[in-house]
Amino acid sequence: MKIVVVCGAGASSTFVAVKLRNAAASRGVPVTVEAGSVSQLDALTGVDVILVGAHLEASVPALRERAAASGTSVAVLPPISPAALDGAQALDLALGARTAAL
Repeated sequence: MKIVVVCGAGASSTFVAVKLRNAAASRGVPVTVEAGSVSQLDALTGVDVILVGAHLEASVPALRERAAASGTSVAVLPPISPAALDGAQALDLALGARTAAL
């Protein structure tokens, strides 16, 4: 499963991506996680889930519309600091979003 974590500039998403990778590794869940900003999202082919920072929630409807063409799921991260976000919580959110789409 490929997960892309996005935020405004890409810095916060990097913290979340690291935590997400660690949580997946500890559970033995095979994932590829990339971090970036919404403006860096080009082709969504091959992306299973996009996790969006809560501060970008206004952009989610347009992102969901764009993602639908490639079968990519979109979920919004909880509105807490990336430093406080639990990697297992982010992984559960991504897995749940993907399962709901299937």
